Amino acid sequence: MSRYFLIAGGVIFCLLGLLHAIFTLGDIARPRRLAPSDPELVARMRSSGLRLSRDRTNMWDAWLGFNLSHSLGAILFGVVCINMTSKSWLAFLAMVSVIYLVLAIRFWFNLPAIAIATATACLLIAWVTW
Repeated sequence: MSRYFLIAGGVIFCLLGLLHAIFTLGDIARPRRLAPSDPELVARMRSSGLRLSRDRTNMWDAWLGFNLSHSLGAILFGVVCINMTSKSWLAFLAMVSVIYLVLAIRFWFNLPAIAIATATACLLIAWVTW
């Protein structure tokens, strides 16, 4: 039974990461999903260099890269959850999922928070029932 909850939690993270990547890739050509609602801000992001890179990249490209790497992290986390075979590591994954949930509640919007809460519940149930 715990295996099904583990898979469910992992699949949710994989789907969230995949959807996030699709939205980000779509924003490369036409910013409308994970982009500011003010089109002028996108233009300003494109024209503003990133100090850390000594203006080698602009804020818009950095934003896209951050979102794509975040997507990859969520997908990888989901795959690790799905393939977990150790109860002690499952406790660690459940803790990471709780951290994702705190981030979602504080910084993101309702849909990812609800999905991550569901995934976290699945991982916690899997851990308790292992």
